[in-house]
Amino acid sequence: MKKIKILVFLLPIFASSQISLKVLDEAGRPVSKANVSYNNLNFSTDQNGFLSIPVADSEQILRVEKANFSGFSKTVKPNPKVQNITVLFLDANREVAIQEVVFQKKGKPKITDLTSVEISAKEAQQVASLSGGVEGLLKTLPSVNSNAELSSQYMVRGGNYDENLIYINDIEIYRPFLIRNSLQEGLSIINPDMVQSINFSAGGFEAKYGDKMSSSLNIYYRQPTKFEISGEASLIGARLSTGFASKNQKLSALFSGRYRNTNLVLNTLNEETDFNPQYTDFQSYINYKFNDKWAVSFIGYWSKNDYEMLPKAKDVEFGTLQTPLKLTVFYDGKEDDQYKNMMGTASLHFKPNKKWSFSLDNFAYQNREREYYSVASGYLLQTFDPVTGAPVTSYDVGGQIDHARNDLQVKTYGSQLKGKFSPTVNTDFEAGFKFEKENLKDLTNEWQLVDSLGYSSPRDYANPGTLDTSDLRLKYHISGQNNIQPTRLSGYAQYSTKFYWNENRVFVNAGVRASHWDFNDETIISPRAQVAVKPDWELDMLFKLSGGIYYQAPFYKEIKDVDGSFNPNIKSQRSLQLIFGNDFEFKMADRPFKLTTEAYYKKMDHLIPYYLDNIRIRYSGKNNAEGYAYGLDTRLFGEFVPGVDSWISASYARVFENINDKGYIPRPTDPRFRFSMFFQDYMPKFPSMRVNLTLMYSSGLPSGTPVTFKADGTPDFEAPYRYQKTLPSYKRVDIGLSKVFIDQKDHKINGAFWENFKELTLGVQIFNAFNINNTVANQWVNDVNSGYIYPVPVRLTGRFFNVKLDFKL
Repeated sequence: MKKIKILVFLLPIFASSQISLKVLDEAGRPVSKANVSYNNLNFSTDQNGFLSIPVADSEQILRVEKANFSGFSKTVKPNPKVQNITVLFLDANREVAIQEVVFQKKGKPKITDLTSVEISAKEAQQVASLSGGVEGLLKTLPSVNSNAELSSQYMVRGGNYDENLIYINDIEIYRPFLIRNSLQEGLSIINPDMVQSINFSAGGFEAKYGDKMSSSLNIYYRQPTKFEISGEASLIGARLSTGFASKNQKLSALFSGRYRNTNLVLNTLNEETDFNPQYTDFQSYINYKFNDKWAVSFIGYWSKNDYEMLPKAKDVEFGTLQTPLKLTVFYDGKEDDQYKNMMGTASLHFKPNKKWSFSLDNFAYQNREREYYSVASGYLLQTFDPVTGAPVTSYDVGGQIDHARNDLQVKTYGSQLKGKFSPTVNTDFEAGFKFEKENLKDLTNEWQLVDSLGYSSPRDYANPGTLDTSDLRLKYHISGQNNIQPTRLSGYAQYSTKFYWNENRVFVNAGVRASHWDFNDETIISPRAQVAVKPDWELDMLFKLSGGIYYQAPFYKEIKDVDGSFNPNIKSQRSLQLIFGNDFEFKMADRPFKLTTEAYYKKMDHLIPYYLDNIRIRYSGKNNAEGYAYGLDTRLFGEFVPGVDSWISASYARVFENINDKGYIPRPTDPRFRFSMFFQDYMPKFPSMRVNLTLMYSSGLPSGTPVTFKADGTPDFEAPYRYQKTLPSYKRVDIGLSKVFIDQKDHKINGAFWENFKELTLGVQIFNAFNINNTVANQWVNDVNSGYIYPVPVRLTGRFFNVKLDFKL
């Protein structure tokens, strides 16, 4: 008689009260006609090795038997009401052993991070979003904030755009550095059509992730199993992807190219400007499996983003009903920006047996950015009679010249070696080491001249009629030429396990990482830990506690001083984090739901003050601040409509900083209250008609505070102590409507031509459906007579209708 090893996976899922039994052999193939006895009844598995039986009202023994295999038995309790049991025949030469673990979906990477939230790759493809499918969906989570729809960047729990980690197949990805406003941003590096799984942690993440203070986003690309072609065409771009796999499944490849032009969207801005934004990228993911032990993979990425703008004129109306204001601006000049990114990663995977696995990743990344603009403007600020509309008072007449010749080249290459030892299915030991060589070449020449009523600003106040003999001043001037080639070393070790404590399930993940950067000669050590407990209760509850010491390791933006030079004395910012969470799974209206709640606190020191210039972050270059953050996030996830997932998110959070012991004030990314929703629906009588909606509301950011400059032209980072003004709240609704003509299940079209299509969908997307004029920043106009600074809102895009066609062959 053969001897077997049996693994039992138990997972509460949402369905009617039942036991779902699956019997598989060592290769993962179903075992049919296995004899099952339970609750004094006899059954047998079907051809798929599957059997569904009702849960008994009392404790009963479940037995599984088949000729030539040793029997299996287990005592099954009446709770939970829904149980998944998978019996897996592993090795005919080993003794019987039974272990219980949390079920891991087959084909997806094993995730040990207890703070991770899984996002659907399919929903990321379907969501109506201007910023990118994955990031657009992330922005509906309670912990994520953004006030610019064209930007794929986001803020998490009061952190800024630079505090987020992004990985594709465990390789860290960089974003462009010189982007000043969301209009310049092109395609997100994440291609939703290539994604298999998305996992996001808003804080307290495990030790194998790098040194950032806010979040980690881990993307895994998929491997096709057969030949496929898919594409999309719309008013703002197109995509074409193809994949294939060999008959023996040893070789697989996936290629995708995208093109995007947001000119039509930018034309919804209330200004007369000629835009020519063109964004193109190409990605590839190739895998080859030599045998069960050895495999190689390659990821290639190339992108070219061109942004050209010729402003002509614009009118901005703002103020109040009693004092309506209007700024009229005429322009001359142009802006011409280019961003070119390339990345290649070659990975070698070695799995000598079921307990050990190793991977060696060799990567190279190059980012070439050019920001050139020379724009002169003349402006008139005046108020109008609220009844007649006739101009009453002119507050300011002046001009402005903005000039930049900024060039940046970032090259990074290196290797990382990772190993994993799994002595049991419930325990993992992981360790890794990473070597990076960085090459940063930065040429900066950027200045601004502001003229107000014939006087350069800033200037000392002079009474009207008094001759001003002071020198002509630039509002600011940043100039620098830097070239550094530092080396960064990092490593981590972590341990994760699952076990029973009496009848309660316990999950533990603990580890430490260390890093050294020779540019500032700093070594940082970051211990991190996570614990989760699933009590043996009738209610399906999971309690989680995570935290540790997290650093924001400096890079290009942090080390660049206000005068344009690189500061070798800058140190890592530090955050002590503690997060407590609860997951409550329940049924409502006979449909599954999950309520997730997290409360967190962060104590931060060695902070580098910064201000937001639209979406670009300017750091002070000094570790002269400390701060703290706290908040509460909650999300209700489930089938609001049968068969499709939706969720509602709400959060309240605050983040404060204390600069030079002057007292605590809100940081520029202080989020306060936020509410968001992702909702999917379909017509019951016409299920091919589908809709998805994203709704966002968030309190205005404190980045509405004016940026003042000292006499030497450097920014005054203590200005927020004198000015405290927030932007208006951000409100937006995007709607996606689609009609499915062909899919792989219920909808087909007769005809020889249409038989070539596996999927065909026509959709209409309504961006900013209610045409709300959101504000991303303020432009500040100074009345030199009164000294008053007028905040002129910088508006975002208006309503736009996009039509798109998706197909798959």
